[in-house]
Amino acid sequence: MPRILITGCSSGFGQAIAAQFLDQGWEVIATMRKPSFEGLPASDRLQVLPLDVTNPESIAAAIAGTGQIDALVNNAGVGMLNVLEGADMARARELFETNVLGAMAMTRAVMPAMRSRRSGVIVNISSSVTLRPLPALSIYSASKAALNAFTESFALEAAEFNVRARLVLPGSAPSTSFGRNAVARMGMDVPQAYGPFVQAYFQRLQSATEKTQARDVALAVWRAVTDETAPVMLPAGADAETWFRDAGLVNA
Repeated sequence: MPRILITGCSSGFGQAIAAQFLDQGWEVIATMRKPSFEGLPASDRLQVLPLDVTNPESIAAAIAGTGQIDALVNNAGVGMLNVLEGADMARARELFETNVLGAMAMTRAVMPAMRSRRSGVIVNISSSVTLRPLPALSIYSASKAALNAFTESFALEAAEFNVRARLVLPGSAPSTSFGRNAVARMGMDVPQAYGPFVQAYFQRLQSATEKTQARDVALAVWRAVTDETAPVMLPAGADAETWFRDAGLVNA
């Protein structure tokens, strides 16, 4: 029975991904900083483990207790909505520690065994904001663009050992706690000079008709893991698909 490890399963995308793979008969290791079964489906194929992707000891302990991992989904991530001048730079560093270095550390942890077996899939959850410039998201977009570049380059390395690396790019997902957490990470008030501009921009975001649901992300991850012909970069959600087309990308 194949086994998948998913980071960031306390809510939203992580829980939907876990449910998708449980429905398809996989063993699922759902990880999060503070372990909880809340929101996850009941199953004897589900294991919940503590994991902080920014802590090497936490990563080592989690990997040591899992057995063979056939697929890894680096879903753990944090967001930030603010203009650069209003951003708390300590929180900006936290963003890169989790969104980029955390995914790299998890990939390093599972790659030796996958390389030895010459099989495995690593899926990194990025964002469609990397496809077009948007205000008040410069730091978050930079972290996800770095994750994209890492994944595309690492995919070439991993392919030498029959290991696949893929990217899933969700669009805007108001049904998850991610956006609320991103606002909370403003860290300081938006500078007064930017106030009207940022307020109008947030209102436009909230009124958008095309939005991504957690289920869209789960299905995109399922394809990335199970379809060997899937491209390296996959959209998740109607808005992400629109942005892919606008960027001239083909979702093969």
